[in-house]
Amino acid sequence: MKQSMGVRLWRWTIISIVALYLLVPLYAMFDFSTKPFGFADKGRTFRAWTMIPSQPDLLAAISRSLITAAIVMALILFMIVPTAIWVHLKLPVLRRPFELLCLLPLAIPAIVIVVGIAPLYRWISINVSESPITLAGVYSMLILPYTYRSLSAALDAVDIHTLAEAATTLGASISRVIFGIIMPTIKTGIVNGSFIAIALVLGEYTISNILNFKTFQVVIAQ
Repeated sequence: MKQSMGVRLWRWTIISIVALYLLVPLYAMFDFSTKPFGFADKGRTFRAWTMIPSQPDLLAAISRSLITAAIVMALILFMIVPTAIWVHLKLPVLRRPFELLCLLPLAIPAIVIVVGIAPLYRWISINVSESPITLAGVYSMLILPYTYRSLSAALDAVDIHTLAEAATTLGASISRVIFGIIMPTIKTGIVNGSFIAIALVLGEYTISNILNFKTFQVVIAQ
Protein backbone atom coordinates (compact mmCIF):
# COMPACT_ATOMS: atom_id res chain seq x y z
CA MET A 1 0.00 0.00 0.00
CA LYS A 2 2.87 2.36 0.86
CA GLN A 3 4.53 1.60 -2.45
CA SER A 4 1.28 2.25 -4.28
CA MET A 5 0.87 5.60 -2.53
CA GLY A 6 4.47 6.48 -3.32
CA VAL A 7 4.01 5.67 -7.00
CA ARG A 8 0.80 7.68 -7.10
CA LEU A 9 2.47 10.65 -5.40
CA TRP A 10 5.42 10.50 -7.79
CA ARG A 11 3.05 10.32 -10.76
CA TRP A 12 1.09 13.39 -9.69
CA THR A 13 4.33 15.24 -8.98
CA ILE A 14 5.51 14.65 -12.54
CA ILE A 15 2.10 15.63 -13.94
CA SER A 16 2.11 18.84 -11.88
CA ILE A 17 5.61 19.79 -13.05
CA VAL A 18 4.69 19.20 -16.69
CA ALA A 19 1.44 21.15 -16.26
CA LEU A 20 3.31 24.10 -14.77
CA TYR A 21 5.87 23.94 -17.57
CA LEU A 22 3.08 24.17 -20.15
CA LEU A 23 0.69 26.57 -18.41
CA VAL A 24 3.05 29.17 -16.93
CA PRO A 25 4.19 30.52 -20.35
CA LEU A 26 0.54 30.74 -21.44
CA TYR A 27 -0.34 32.66 -18.30
CA ALA A 28 2.66 34.96 -18.81
CA MET A 29 1.53 35.66 -22.38
CA PHE A 30 -2.02 36.42 -21.25
CA ASP A 31 -0.75 38.58 -18.39
CA PHE A 32 1.50 40.62 -20.68
CA SER A 33 -1.16 41.04 -23.39
CA THR A 34 -3.74 42.40 -20.95
CA LYS A 35 -1.52 45.00 -19.28
CA PRO A 36 -2.69 48.62 -19.64
CA PHE A 37 -1.45 50.77 -22.54
CA GLY A 38 0.17 53.85 -21.00
CA PHE A 39 -1.88 56.12 -18.76
CA ALA A 40 -5.09 55.90 -20.79
CA ASP A 41 -6.01 52.47 -19.48
CA LYS A 42 -6.56 51.60 -15.88
CA GLY A 43 -6.39 47.99 -14.85
CA ARG A 44 -6.50 45.07 -17.24
CA THR A 45 -7.54 45.62 -20.85
CA PHE A 46 -8.24 43.36 -23.83
CA ARG A 47 -7.44 46.10 -26.34
CA ALA A 48 -4.45 44.17 -27.71
CA TRP A 49 -6.73 41.21 -28.50
CA THR A 50 -9.51 43.33 -30.00
CA MET A 51 -6.99 45.07 -32.30
CA ILE A 52 -6.05 41.81 -34.02
CA PRO A 53 -8.88 41.93 -36.64
CA SER A 54 -7.78 45.44 -37.62
CA GLN A 55 -4.26 44.26 -38.54
CA PRO A 56 -4.46 42.94 -42.15
CA ASP A 57 -0.78 41.94 -42.27
CA LEU A 58 -1.15 39.87 -39.11
CA LEU A 59 -4.35 38.19 -40.31
CA ALA A 60 -2.73 37.37 -43.66
CA ALA A 61 0.32 35.92 -41.88
CA ILE A 62 -1.89 33.80 -39.62
CA SER A 63 -3.80 32.54 -42.66
CA ARG A 64 -0.59 31.66 -44.52
CA SER A 65 0.86 29.86 -41.51
CA LEU A 66 -2.33 27.85 -40.95
CA ILE A 67 -2.46 26.84 -44.63
CA THR A 68 1.21 25.83 -44.46
CA ALA A 69 0.50 23.78 -41.33
CA ALA A 70 -2.40 22.04 -43.11
CA ILE A 71 -0.14 21.17 -46.07
CA VAL A 72 2.54 19.83 -43.73
CA MET A 73 -0.06 17.67 -41.97
CA ALA A 74 -1.22 16.34 -45.34
CA LEU A 75 2.38 15.46 -46.24
CA ILE A 76 2.72 13.65 -42.92
CA LEU A 77 -0.49 11.71 -43.46
CA PHE A 78 0.05 10.68 -47.07
CA MET A 79 3.85 10.41 -47.32
CA ILE A 80 5.66 10.04 -44.01
CA VAL A 81 3.16 7.75 -42.28
CA PRO A 82 2.78 5.22 -45.15
CA THR A 83 6.57 5.19 -45.66
CA ALA A 84 7.21 4.50 -41.97
CA ILE A 85 4.60 1.72 -41.98
CA TRP A 86 6.08 0.18 -45.14
CA VAL A 87 9.61 0.19 -43.69
CA HIS A 88 8.44 -1.39 -40.42
CA LEU A 89 6.30 -3.94 -42.24
CA LYS A 90 8.22 -4.94 -45.35
CA LEU A 91 11.78 -3.61 -45.00
CA PRO A 92 12.84 -4.07 -41.36
CA VAL A 93 16.48 -4.21 -42.44
CA LEU A 94 16.20 -0.54 -43.45
CA ARG A 95 14.72 0.63 -40.15
CA ARG A 96 18.04 1.88 -38.74
CA PRO A 97 19.15 3.70 -41.92
CA PHE A 98 15.67 5.21 -42.29
CA GLU A 99 15.66 6.31 -38.66
CA LEU A 100 19.13 7.85 -39.07
CA LEU A 101 17.92 9.72 -42.15
CA CYS A 102 14.86 11.03 -40.30
CA LEU A 103 16.92 12.14 -37.28
CA LEU A 104 19.51 13.92 -39.43
CA PRO A 105 17.80 17.36 -39.30
CA LEU A 106 18.44 17.42 -35.54
CA ALA A 107 22.19 17.42 -36.17
CA ILE A 108 22.11 20.26 -38.72
CA PRO A 109 21.75 23.84 -37.42
CA ALA A 110 18.89 25.85 -38.89
CA ILE A 111 21.27 28.45 -40.33
CA VAL A 112 23.12 25.73 -42.25
CA ILE A 113 19.82 24.44 -43.64
CA VAL A 114 18.92 27.96 -44.77
CA VAL A 115 22.25 28.40 -46.56
CA GLY A 116 21.70 25.10 -48.35
CA ILE A 117 18.12 25.71 -49.46
CA ALA A 118 18.37 29.45 -50.19
CA PRO A 119 19.30 28.96 -53.89
CA LEU A 120 16.42 26.51 -54.31
CA TYR A 121 13.90 28.89 -52.78
CA ARG A 122 15.29 31.75 -54.84
CA TRP A 123 14.52 29.71 -57.97
CA ILE A 124 11.07 28.79 -56.63
CA SER A 125 10.28 32.45 -55.88
CA ILE A 126 11.23 33.48 -59.43
CA ASN A 127 9.71 30.61 -61.41
CA VAL A 128 6.92 29.17 -59.26
CA SER A 129 5.59 31.25 -56.38
CA GLU A 130 6.68 33.73 -53.73
CA SER A 131 4.12 32.45 -51.24
CA PRO A 132 5.36 31.37 -47.78
CA ILE A 133 3.25 28.25 -48.30
CA THR A 134 6.21 26.86 -50.27
CA LEU A 135 7.94 26.54 -46.89
CA ALA A 136 5.86 23.39 -46.31
CA GLY A 137 8.63 21.37 -47.96
CA VAL A 138 11.43 22.43 -45.64
CA TYR A 139 9.11 22.32 -42.62
CA SER A 140 8.23 18.72 -43.46
CA MET A 141 11.94 17.93 -43.36
CA LEU A 142 12.43 19.72 -40.03
CA ILE A 143 9.64 17.80 -38.28
CA LEU A 144 10.86 14.40 -39.49
CA PRO A 145 12.78 13.57 -36.26
CA TYR A 146 9.79 14.29 -34.01
CA THR A 147 7.16 12.79 -36.29
CA TYR A 148 9.13 9.62 -36.94
CA ARG A 149 9.82 8.98 -33.26
CA SER A 150 6.12 9.39 -32.49
CA LEU A 151 5.14 7.03 -35.31
CA SER A 152 7.87 4.53 -34.48
CA ALA A 153 6.74 4.29 -30.85
CA ALA A 154 3.14 3.75 -31.97
CA LEU A 155 4.16 1.08 -34.49
CA ASP A 156 6.34 -0.74 -31.95
CA ALA A 157 3.39 -0.88 -29.54
CA VAL A 158 1.23 -2.76 -32.08
CA ASP A 159 1.81 -6.15 -33.70
CA ILE A 160 1.44 -4.80 -37.22
CA HIS A 161 2.77 -8.01 -38.82
CA THR A 162 -0.09 -10.06 -37.37
CA LEU A 163 -2.61 -7.42 -38.44
CA ALA A 164 -1.16 -7.33 -41.95
CA GLU A 165 -1.11 -11.13 -42.28
CA ALA A 166 -4.70 -11.42 -41.08
CA ALA A 167 -5.88 -8.70 -43.44
CA THR A 168 -3.96 -10.17 -46.40
CA THR A 169 -5.42 -13.60 -45.69
CA LEU A 170 -8.90 -12.08 -45.88
CA GLY A 171 -8.08 -10.54 -49.27
CA ALA A 172 -7.07 -6.99 -48.35
CA SER A 173 -4.64 -5.18 -50.65
CA ILE A 174 -1.46 -3.60 -49.32
CA SER A 175 -2.98 -0.11 -49.61
CA ARG A 176 -6.01 -1.32 -47.64
CA VAL A 177 -3.69 -2.78 -45.00
CA ILE A 178 -1.75 0.48 -44.63
CA PHE A 179 -4.54 3.05 -44.85
CA GLY A 180 -7.53 1.09 -43.58
CA ILE A 181 -6.08 -1.16 -40.89
CA ILE A 182 -2.70 -0.06 -39.55
CA MET A 183 -3.14 3.71 -39.73
CA PRO A 184 -6.34 3.72 -37.61
CA THR A 185 -4.53 1.50 -35.11
CA ILE A 186 -1.70 4.03 -34.65
CA LYS A 187 -3.89 7.13 -34.78
CA THR A 188 -2.56 8.29 -31.41
CA GLY A 189 0.97 8.49 -32.80
CA ILE A 190 -0.31 10.25 -35.93
CA VAL A 191 -2.21 12.82 -33.86
CA ASN A 192 0.84 13.45 -31.67
CA GLY A 193 3.01 13.93 -34.75
CA SER A 194 0.44 16.31 -36.25
CA PHE A 195 0.38 18.46 -33.11
CA ILE A 196 4.16 18.66 -33.19
CA ALA A 197 3.98 19.70 -36.85
CA ILE A 198 1.48 22.47 -36.09
CA ALA A 199 3.58 23.74 -33.19
CA LEU A 200 6.73 23.84 -35.32
CA VAL A 201 5.09 25.55 -38.29
CA LEU A 202 3.41 28.21 -36.14
CA GLY A 203 6.50 28.77 -33.99
CA GLU A 204 9.35 28.60 -36.52
CA TYR A 205 11.11 31.93 -37.06
CA THR A 206 14.72 31.53 -38.20
CA ILE A 207 14.24 29.96 -41.61
CA SER A 208 11.23 32.02 -42.66
CA ASN A 209 12.88 35.26 -41.53
CA ILE A 210 16.20 34.65 -43.29
CA LEU A 211 14.37 33.62 -46.47
CA ASN A 212 12.29 36.82 -46.14
CA PHE A 213 8.88 35.14 -45.87
CA LYS A 214 6.14 36.92 -43.92
CA THR A 215 4.90 34.16 -41.64
CA PHE A 216 3.10 34.47 -38.32
CA GLN A 217 6.21 34.67 -36.13
CA VAL A 218 8.04 37.03 -38.49
CA VAL A 219 5.13 39.50 -38.57
CA ILE A 220 4.83 39.39 -34.76
CA ALA A 221 8.55 40.14 -34.40
CA GLN A 222 8.27 43.09 -36.76
